[in-house]
Amino acid sequence: MVDIVEKRSPFPLRYPLLLIIPIKGDAAQKVNDIVRDFRLQPSSFDKASYEDYLRGYLRKVVNALKWKNVPNEEVITFQRGALAHRKRILDSFEDWEFYTGESMDENGMVVLLSYREDGNTPFAAYWKHGLEEMKV
Repeated sequence: MVDIVEKRSPFPLRYPLLLIIPIKGDAAQKVNDIVRDFRLQPSSFDKASYEDYLRGYLRKVVNALKWKNVPNEEVITFQRGALAHRKRILDSFEDWEFYTGESMDENGMVVLLSYREDGNTPFAAYWKHGLEEMKV
C-alpha cells in the first residue's frame, strides 16, 4: 500500500507539483487500487472544460495557501510550476483519464490517471498542494 498521507513516495516523481503513485492490478482482474480503495468515480472532460475547471481549481488552491499563511515565495513557485504542468497536461490531454471523489464534489480535486510508456503501468497524479494531510 502506498502512503499518500505524508505526501512522500518511494517512486521517482515525474512532475514536482504532482504526487504520482503507481497503481497495481491483480493478474485475474486488473483493478486500479487507488480508484478502488478511494472509491473514485470516472469523470469526463473535453479539453476546454478541463482547462476551465483547472483554472478555477488552481485559483482555489492559491487562496487556500494564502489563507494558511504559506510564504509568498512558495505561492509564487506553485503558480509558476502549475502553469507549466497545466500546459503539459493539456498537451497530452488524450492520454489522461479523470476521476472525482465519491461525493462527485465539483469543487474538489480531479485525480488524473495515465499510463507509463510501456502502456501497462498506470499512475495517478495529484496536485500535492491540494491535498490535506490526515493521520490514519
